[in-house]
Amino acid sequence: MKLRKRLIFFTCLIGIPPIVLMAIALWLFSVFDIKIQVATIVLATALVMAVTLIVFIRYFYRFVLKPLDKLKDAMNKVADGNLDFTIRTDETDELSQLCNSFDDMRGRLKESSEEKIKYDNENRELISNISHDLKTPITSIKGYVEGIMDGVADTPDKMDRYIKTIYNKTNEMDSLINELTLYSRIDTNRIPYNFHRINVGDFFNDCVEEIGLDLESKNIELSFYNEVDQKTRIIADPEQLRRVISNIIGNSVKYMGKPSGNIMIRIMDHGDSIEVDIEDNGKGIAAKDLPYIFDRFYRTDTSRNSAQGGSGIGLSVVKKIIEDHGGYIWASGKEGEGTILHFVLRKYEEAEANEQNTDH
Repeated sequence: MKLRKRLIFFTCLIGIPPIVLMAIALWLFSVFDIKIQVATIVLATALVMAVTLIVFIRYFYRFVLKPLDKLKDAMNKVADGNLDFTIRTDETDELSQLCNSFDDMRGRLKESSEEKIKYDNENRELISNISHDLKTPITSIKGYVEGIMDGVADTPDKMDRYIKTIYNKTNEMDSLINELTLYSRIDTNRIPYNFHRINVGDFFNDCVEEIGLDLESKNIELSFYNEVDQKTRIIADPEQLRRVISNIIGNSVKYMGKPSGNIMIRIMDHGDSIEVDIEDNGKGIAAKDLPYIFDRFYRTDTSRNSAQGGSGIGLSVVKKIIEDHGGYIWASGKEGEGTILHFVLRKYEEAEANEQNTDH
């Protein structure tokens, strides 16, 4: 039997006594010669019982049936996939607390559902970006291979140029596949780190020497200024920190938008930490976009970015790696003048203290 039917049955059951008492009181008034006070007492008792019953029914409906109806309706909505509602209440009874707990669960389900939708959309966008970027080198490789097969590369110099082009295009494809692998590791927090104590000056000198040759071929000048002590060290994964530098500079090169450009790397001392600034003289980023450039797939200029290609996760990877190193990163600059990316990493203080103790 349903709860509502049980309530009706129970109401009828407990409603019989006051009705019987009122009938008896009226009968006594009309039939027997008794004192009016006795009949009045009986009638008053019956009325009190009737009022009590009415109050009980209203209370039971408000604090039992109504919350249960809300809970049932909410469960049906969830079953239908509708999570855009609330049944939260300010009451403190057990059923109201149950409704609030259910509403908390609904809220978590909604957040989880929204995150899944966002994750699926990001996956689709990543696959679309990677597919678009893979198509270009594959088409190029196919063309050059067909040229070799058709005998177009009929001289040693031309054959050497074709083979080098094929090699470079396969490296582009390998880089894109590595980004896809790294993306999956970021989502599961499984980026492999191998931390070491590294000398700041030596590390950045090597990076500048390696990157400078590539930038020179693209008509971009690279400047480097190191303002920290020669012995300054940090705890970092050299490979992942090199990825940070490479991604930032690669982003600057991609959106330089000038026939010749300038990129400057400056390292400054901040007591217990170092700040690394990487500045370019490119097109810059609008002030409204600066806070969001580290968001995954955020595009300041959709048409330009899609034309330039890229997986769209470069700067989000940079932010993740810097934060995993205990640092933080931000951007500044002006549209039309250039962009500066700043990141801060803590020094390895203990190493210096240990060396001083050893000297004494």
